[in-house]
Amino acid sequence: MILFFSATGNTRFVAQRLAALLEDETLNLLDRIKRGNHAPIHSEKPFVICAPTFVCEMPRFLADYLRKTPLTGSKDAFFIFTSGGYSGISGVLAGDIMRKKGLRYMGCGDLTMPRNYIANDHYPELDTPEIERRIRTSAEAIEAIAAAIRNGERLKSRHVWLFELLITLPFNPVWVRVRQGVGDFHATEKCVGCGKCARLCPLNVIEVVNGKPIWHGKNCAHCMSCIQNCPVEAIEYGDITQKKKRYLFEKYRYASGKNN
Repeated sequence: MILFFSATGNTRFVAQRLAALLEDETLNLLDRIKRGNHAPIHSEKPFVICAPTFVCEMPRFLADYLRKTPLTGSKDAFFIFTSGGYSGISGVLAGDIMRKKGLRYMGCGDLTMPRNYIANDHYPELDTPEIERRIRTSAEAIEAIAAAIRNGERLKSRHVWLFELLITLPFNPVWVRVRQGVGDFHATEKCVGCGKCARLCPLNVIEVVNGKPIWHGKNCAHCMSCIQNCPVEAIEYGDITQKKKRYLFEKYRYASGKNN
């Protein structure tokens, strides 16, 4: 079974494409995560867990969900990470989680996809040719990943150095606490009150009040699902996101050469 969380469609595409190649089924974990549903997930085929990379790690809410949720049936677990170019220590942490659950960690694949994080100015916006190139290259790489999984071969990814662990493990929680607040999120007058942002928020930090979304709490993952999926582009993060183009995979699916 292919398990996934996806904020703007990159990881969903990867999961769906792998499912087609492996003749398997997908399970979108969003609703389970939102509801705190930790009912066992059973699969006779290997588990393939597809996840984005946030701050050099698998999203912490997803890692926590996997720790608490029984995975029954197959003992093999593969991971596929999508990132803007650096998956950090995601593979190391994934392996640790799976081994503690009594599963065989079968390695991870890394795919560089278009970056969706627009809540700071540290990363330059990608132009259309680069977005298309990343999607095309990743779509081609999925074929080899699927073949390896089908043959029961361990996936090989880049080596994670000790200094990466020593830097990322303490850095990530500090960054999340200091830089991933909800205070700068707001809806402009363009908001139509559809509530899509609240429905897609994995951590339930968005509430629609009097037809307008309000962000609250301290657990925002900055997944960009709300801001990128708004159908009228009414959500901004301070003034950082003004005039920045929004990204959804579906707008560029054509570059993958796949209709599903």
